[in-house]
Amino acid sequence: MYDWVTHTWNTVKGECYHNCVYCYMKNWGDLAKVRFDEKELQTDLGKGNIIFVGNTNDMFAQDIPFEWIEKTMEHCRKHDNEYVFQTKNPKRLTMFFQGKVDLRYTVGTTIETNRADDLAKISKAPPPEERAKWIAMGNDKKFITIEPIMDFDLEPFAEMIANAKPNFVNIGADSKRHNLHEPSYEKVIALVDALKSTGIEIRKKINLQRLNGNAST
Repeated sequence: MYDWVTHTWNTVKGECYHNCVYCYMKNWGDLAKVRFDEKELQTDLGKGNIIFVGNTNDMFAQDIPFEWIEKTMEHCRKHDNEYVFQTKNPKRLTMFFQGKVDLRYTVGTTIETNRADDLAKISKAPPPEERAKWIAMGNDKKFITIEPIMDFDLEPFAEMIANAKPNFVNIGADSKRHNLHEPSYEKVIALVDALKSTGIEIRKKINLQRLNGNAST
């Protein structure tokens, strides 16, 4: 998902509580009940890597036991890497990271649109306002991912993202064509320009070209 990440590692596996319709894990068919894979605690994570922890599930979803999170963090502490934690429930992530974590890490959240009613139709994750509020509360190195981008209201969406003060923002389209309500390419560029004007670094994904009429991406 991110070209700056060198590795991924997952201790929490199975069906994600948020059940987003566009989740790429659904390509594998019906998933087993969520579980903690103890065998992953034997993995040598090496050193000097940038590891996305939990890219196949949301480790901070409300149904994940605290013990699973702590076991995962404890294993991370044994290896000198930078870790990436992304969640659609940043309230729980932010509360967890208020304590001493003893890791080099980056945290992030996904916010597809500012339109809560549209998101509620495709996901059980917290509404966008809540995600933005809680990711803003941390002083960590942080990012926001707007992918898959859904149609939005330009000024309030740009303000929501800017107020969260992310170090950078990733923007991408729906790669698997889930018939989401998408914005025009011109509207996406207007959002990019609005965020850049606040000093936020923008990282656009190549799949946005589909919204510009290039059906091959």
